[in-house]
Amino acid sequence: MDTIRYELIPAQGEGQVALVTFDEPGSPVNTMCARWQGDLVALTAQVLADRDRLGAQLKGIVLASAKKTFFAGADLKALMRLTPADAPQVFTEIERMKKQMRTLETLGIPVVSCINGTALGGGWEVALMGHHRIAVDEAKTQLGLPEVTLGLLPGASGITKTVRLLGLMGAQPWLLEGKLFNPQQGKALGLVHALVATREELLPAALAWIAAHPESRQPWDEKGYKIPGGTPANPKIAAALAVAPAMLRKTTRGRYPAPEAALAAMVEGASVDFDTALRIESRYLAGLMTSPVAHNMVSAFFFDLNAIKSGQSRPKLAERFKPTRVGVLGAGMMGAGIAWAQASRDIATPLLDVSVEKAEHGKAYSARLADKRVEKGRMSAEAREALLACIAPTAEARDLAGCELIIEAVFENRELKARITREAEPQLAPRGFFASNTSTLPITGLAQASRAPEKFIGIHFFSPVDKMRLVEIIRGRQTSDETVARAYDYVLALGKLPIVVNDARGFYTSRTFGTYVMEGASMLAEGIPAPVIENAAMQAGMPVGPLAVLDETALSLSVHVMEQTRADLAAEGKTWQATPGELLVERMVKEFKRPGRAGGGGFYDYPKGEKKHLWSELKPLFEKPDTRWSVPELQDRLLYRQAIETARCLSEGVLTSVHDANIGSIFGIGFPAWTGGAMQFIYGTGVDAFAARAEELAQRHGAGFAIDAKVREAITQHQPVY
Repeated sequence: MDTIRYELIPAQGEGQVALVTFDEPGSPVNTMCARWQGDLVALTAQVLADRDRLGAQLKGIVLASAKKTFFAGADLKALMRLTPADAPQVFTEIERMKKQMRTLETLGIPVVSCINGTALGGGWEVALMGHHRIAVDEAKTQLGLPEVTLGLLPGASGITKTVRLLGLMGAQPWLLEGKLFNPQQGKALGLVHALVATREELLPAALAWIAAHPESRQPWDEKGYKIPGGTPANPKIAAALAVAPAMLRKTTRGRYPAPEAALAAMVEGASVDFDTALRIESRYLAGLMTSPVAHNMVSAFFFDLNAIKSGQSRPKLAERFKPTRVGVLGAGMMGAGIAWAQASRDIATPLLDVSVEKAEHGKAYSARLADKRVEKGRMSAEAREALLACIAPTAEARDLAGCELIIEAVFENRELKARITREAEPQLAPRGFFASNTSTLPITGLAQASRAPEKFIGIHFFSPVDKMRLVEIIRGRQTSDETVARAYDYVLALGKLPIVVNDARGFYTSRTFGTYVMEGASMLAEGIPAPVIENAAMQAGMPVGPLAVLDETALSLSVHVMEQTRADLAAEGKTWQATPGELLVERMVKEFKRPGRAGGGGFYDYPKGEKKHLWSELKPLFEKPDTRWSVPELQDRLLYRQAIETARCLSEGVLTSVHDANIGSIFGIGFPAWTGGAMQFIYGTGVDAFAARAEELAQRHGAGFAIDAKVREAITQHQPVY
């Protein structure tokens, strides 16, 4: 066996115990790779042979790991190579693996899982082979079945066993949402049976349990076993399950097959015997493993996220920057949010505004967020006080002295940003650097006000900062590698996701997001009903409709950006050509006095104490009964427009990697997760099929959908290979 070590060790008292140690060579973690699956067959045969040879002297089996973690789960690179035609073979392989697991747990002798670290997905299913599960009591250890977050389901017995351990209702958060738990929480749930303080205590504890339980089997193999809470035939369970699919569809909008398949496997499996239930989940898993949505989500939420977290876009500098004191200029919504993010990570944060009162108002934002957490039991009163003590409101630039980084988060005005840059930079520590939180203004231009443009960078947070995980790092023309690396480390220190882009108007996220909202506005200008536009977007998987987003970000801000763009291009001797959507937004602000939510209303009205609703005048002003439209066409326009703009950013060098594009689009602008991100949407569709559909859209809806040779080359050149 290559990935599994097998040895017989003395049991407590007389006899021997089979010690099974998972140790995949050349890998930091154990996975269910093809080699491991083959070794599992050999392991089962070896245990059966030793059982025949030793008889009652084989006292039990211990499952352990030689890695820092217990087991990582499936081989996802192999999964990415599967096609729908592979589904029957995949089903056969899943069943073969589960046959070995089932054999080991039904020998009548105790099986103990020694969980020394994280066990997720297939790794937790391996642990569930144990009749008794012992874990090292480490709060950072993650356990559970997060498969649905990757477009899959736990089909190596995870569905069937979790339902039989927790019941149909109790299992739902762990199977349908992919919630994780630590060892303490696992013990409270009854999924972990015992805790030890150190890894060294695992084996002695396992041997002691085996000695005390010479005969052992799984709960569902005991005579008289019943599923906690009852089966789907129970009237109370049946009543709850009657609405479950509708509730799930409300969340998934029909775009995410995994939660729906998991629910079906749970309910169907609870209606039959254990072994039949295992086959049911295998069938559902085989279908998902070979599906485009699973490949898209694995691409984004495993490979791309790991690329971000491992620093693949970070310049290769050995020294890591750990921020301890970072100043924030501007205590408005963004500055206050940045202060919260820093204080949450114990970073000293001087918060500067034009008056102490305004700075205190910014700190009060953190106090409100902390108070809510204290009320919900998610934060102690002491932790609240410690967090708030990190924020020091001030109106004096000298209070920024010694900051390793200063971030300005003031209004989008070049002159204002230049002035505060010159005022604050002298307070930086010797190796300190300066950042702008601008969302649209080119960093190279803003850096002209800096005394050290190589130490000037864009760090673009998203609103609300306390909820949005993405941060866009913008490299100016003179920004040094060291500054980019330090900015990257700073963002990671906040627990957020950094992407790195090169300087250009709108950078990546604002530029691409603008195509989404303006495509929606263009549809309205064409005479398409506003409710149709909003609902089409939501059904495609966007979190909010384009007109609602324009209201939230302020139509007046969009007009300000347009005017700034027009002026900048005029200064360069160029002319700016407004799109139909941009012209409509301009009319909304200037002609109809509808600046957005903050100004009292835009595309929506916001009656006090009531739910918002679309402005009643949209229908007579813009709707045209003879305009022809279809929901699939509208959805394609909204998604294709963003994906094509993303590909253009890649071809122009604004983006330099697919993982930055995918993670930036999902976490920054809400591109639907089922697509795997804007670039994976292209690859998942198929490059040729995508290009053909884009050409159709370009002919009907304009040059925004055109893909030229340079863009097509960039798409092909950056396509990942697994």
